[in-house]
Amino acid sequence: MEQSMGLKDMRAFFTIVEEGNISHAAQRLGVAQPALSRQMKRLEEKLNVKLFERGSRRIRLTDAGRVLYERVENILGMVDGTVREITEIGTGAKGSLRIGTITTSGAMILPDLISVFHANYPNITFEIWESEGARILELLDSRLIEIAITRTQVDNLAYDLLILPNEPLVMVMNKKFACGVKKDTVKLIELQNEPLIIPLRWKSIFEANCRKAGFEPNIICVSDSIVQDLLMVKMNLGTAMIPISSKKLLTDGDLIYKRLVEPEMSTHTVVSWLKNQTLSTAGRNFIELFKNRFITEVKS
Repeated sequence: MEQSMGLKDMRAFFTIVEEGNISHAAQRLGVAQPALSRQMKRLEEKLNVKLFERGSRRIRLTDAGRVLYERVENILGMVDGTVREITEIGTGAKGSLRIGTITTSGAMILPDLISVFHANYPNITFEIWESEGARILELLDSRLIEIAITRTQVDNLAYDLLILPNEPLVMVMNKKFACGVKKDTVKLIELQNEPLIIPLRWKSIFEANCRKAGFEPNIICVSDSIVQDLLMVKMNLGTAMIPISSKKLLTDGDLIYKRLVEPEMSTHTVVSWLKNQTLSTAGRNFIELFKNRFITEVKS
């Protein structure tokens, strides 16, 4: 005889033992008592053992029944736990979210977003990958990350995008050696004799603008590490170009910030994910949070 036992049999057996008699178990399971009795009889025949001591109003288990009860309790616990875990992942309440970011955008955006997201979904864990923009998009293409945060030009045919409005680029300088006539702005031509620290992503356009203005810039360092750039300025190694939002990375009385003008230069943050890849529920929830906290605020 085939010795098999499905989840339906396990739940029926477990409920009978918990309730103490077949009548109460049948009510709890929503089945007729005779049908439940026949189901247990067939189960005993499948297993070729007696599970219950007959002749008592309250269920009494045989030795085989007690062993089965212990095993079934564990199995049903694992099954129910697995179902809950899968359901939580499906609702975005559990799992891991992999995000790639460049330093400046990530430092400005992620701490606040993750704090709010974690309060709503405490069982979600994060993997944060940090690199320059092209590398972050490579990680996205290879599906090592699910969401990318960059300042790179992104192909909207390959990616779904959220784009923050432009923010101006500013020149940060040591106030003891500040350049430029005005307090809050500095003209490009006023940087002609200054040692400069320029992020790689803006180097080409910056040099092109300088040549249009009639001079070759004195770039002493090309660096995409905004924190390092700020520290070098603090040590008076030069004047650095950064997005205005990066001022929050280092608050220091020795530093002053002037918006670059004539011409102005700007940048923006792009959040992207692959068009041909369905976001996880956690990913979709994260994007919705991003929209609510940044996009609607910008539009208002």
